[in-house]
Order: sequence, then structure tokens, then C-alpha cells
Amino acid sequence: MGRYTAALAVFAGSALGLAALAILAAGPGEAQPPRLFFQVATGATAGSYFPMGELIARIVSHPAGLARCDANGACGPSGLIVSARTSDGAVANVLAVERGDVDSGFSQANVVADAVAGRGAFRRTGRLKHIRVIADLFPETVQLVVAANSKIRNVADLAGKRVSIGTDGSGANVVAREILSAYWVSERRLKLRRESYDVSASLLLQGKIDAFFFQGVSPSPLIGDLLARGAARLVPIDGAARRRLLRRVPNLFADTISADLYPHTAAIPTVSSRTLWIVKDTASPDIVYGILRALFDPANRALLDAGPPAGRYIRLEDAAGSLTAPLHPGAERFYREMGKFSDARTPRR
Repeated sequence: MGRYTAALAVFAGSALGLAALAILAAGPGEAQPPRLFFQVATGATAGSYFPMGELIARIVSHPAGLARCDANGACGPSGLIVSARTSDGAVANVLAVERGDVDSGFSQANVVADAVAGRGAFRRTGRLKHIRVIADLFPETVQLVVAANSKIRNVADLAGKRVSIGTDGSGANVVAREILSAYWVSERRLKLRRESYDVSASLLLQGKIDAFFFQGVSPSPLIGDLLARGAARLVPIDGAARRRLLRRVPNLFADTISADLYPHTAAIPTVSSRTLWIVKDTASPDIVYGILRALFDPANRALLDAGPPAGRYIRLEDAAGSLTAPLHPGAERFYREMGKFSDARTPRR
């Protein structure tokens, strides 16, 4: 049993399991706290969002009778049941939160910046005015994965190749298109696919595509498996084109995938963005405050560190960092109490 599996074993399991526990814990005639259901839209199961959404849901949920919540108070408001749901990704999550279709969601800082400015993927919708940030969670690196036997050595070599840029609605799709543009590779010169990460990996193994873009926390189990098999390589994103990309997209940053993260792989220059947890402006300040107080409770540090790779990056000192949309009042209250928020801090667009 791996560290992540072992860590999850201490919890009640799925959101349905938590809800069932809340119902069964109270004896006959005992009053139960009202159940508060709260959803987090994440992404594909093979990415970074979904496993982290599941772990966070288990950490902050507080059904009646859950021993660790009653023992140390390291859970969210009493009766809170948080559940993670899969989605098409960052763009889809922002739109769903704005419409009120879901309580909250994960999205990249650059995507949120585009949403509140009404640009890029949001040109047709116009500015989204109800998006609020509750936490800057973790960085995600862009990983350009190519077939091991291909002659692709840089982004420019993708011209004429079979390339998956991620599903419509995903943050990977947005960033992949920005990268191609910065390297002057026209999408019309590609045999383009828009597939999820797991489908893209399968197609690469079958020799049906030459490359795909992945954006997530390193190391990714999916990418690690491809590299360990000798079926794939990572291609650098660097040079003058990367500098051009970073000027165009202020909320992307130069980054490096260090050599110790993947088998048979040297350090790889790339770009990354921050992942934000967003809600609608109408979200309950008390629930948002309670969720953050639980997430950053020191008693939960070991659970985050033992979870998926993204967990170790979730730190209170970074949580009010990449404010590409206004901070939610419940989050502002929490960070002020923790000494992590200043009136001088303004969203970066």
C-alpha cells in the first residue's frame, strides 16, 4: 500500500460514505447538525486536480461522528460534506462557478485572469464578474510529452505532427495554444487532437499520435509510467520563444522539471502556472472561512504531505499569492487573522 493510499485509508472514503456516516452517527432522537454539501469541480482523473480535490474533500469534510474532527477540531464547519467531481478542466470550471452550477472549482491563475478580463477563451462570454479566489494552492508545470523514437527535439519540430493539445475547456488546451503561437507553429500545420490525458497517453503508446501537452504537478504518475517504459521523452520549452510566451501571458512563469522527478530524464526547462481554488461571490463567508481554517490547520499537514505530489505545495504562506481575481470575503477574513493579507495586495491581471 503506497503512502497516498495509506493516508486515504484513515478517512471515511467517498463523499457518499461521509454522508452515510453523518446519518448513522446520531442515535435515535439525537439532533444532527444540518448537512452542508459543497462541491469542487476538478478535472480529468489522470490530472492533478481530481486526486487533490478528493484529498481536500476528505480533510475538510465534517460529518457527525468522524472521530478525528471531534478530537482536534481540524475539520470544516459541522455537517460539511465536500465532494470532488470530474470536469473538462480549468475553463469549464470557471464558467460553471460563474453560472452557479457548482460551488467551487480549481483553475489556473492565467485562465482566471482571462476570465475576469473577458479575453482569450472568454471573449464570447465577456468579463466574468462573480469569480472570487479562496486559495492559491500549488504550481503546475507544462510537460510536452513525445514518442521516444520521434525526432521531435523542440516545440518547433511539432509542425506536421499528430499532437493532442488537451480537451476543450481544459487549462492545458489554453496554454498549449499559447505555446504553439509563441513558437510560431500554426495549429493548421498540425494533425490536431483534443483528447484527455489518459486517452492521449494511450494513443501515444499505440503510435497513433506523436506528442501531447500535459499540465500538472510533477511528478505525474501518468507521465512517469510512460517514461519508465521507455515509450516517451519530455521536450524542453525554453529559449527566445519562451521569453516571448512569458511576455504575452503574465501569469505563466519560467520553471524547470528537476532531474530527480522522473526516470531517465535530465532537468527540463518549461513553464508553469499556479492553481487557484475559486468560488462565486455569493458563497457563504462562514463556510469558506471554515474550509480554509481546516485546510491549513497544522494537524492536517501530514495528510497533505502524504497525499498526491501537489499536496506538499499547499502552504499557508503562498495561499494568498496569485490573486488574479478578487479574494472572497471569507478567505480575506481568514488570511487577515493569519497575518497573510494586506490591503496593498491587488489582483494581477
